[in-house]
Amino acid sequence: AVAPFGQVSGLAEQLEERLFHLYDFNNEQIQERLQALDEVMERVEEAQVELRHVCCTMEAAYRDLCL
Repeated sequence: AVAPFGQVSGLAEQLEERLFHLYDFNNEQIQERLQALDEVMERVEEAQVELRHVCCTMEAAYRDLCL
């Protein structure tokens, strides 16, 4: 037997609500991960700056020793 239109419509609405809920949940997770990635990239950038500074200091020290 074919389900009445109202029943099909109700099921479609439930499915749509579940999909929206799932989308919102996944979207929140993605946003959290992007934020965490942004923080990690910031720390990496700071470490690169420090490493460049250390390399320049070492280079200057070796230059001074050689001269």
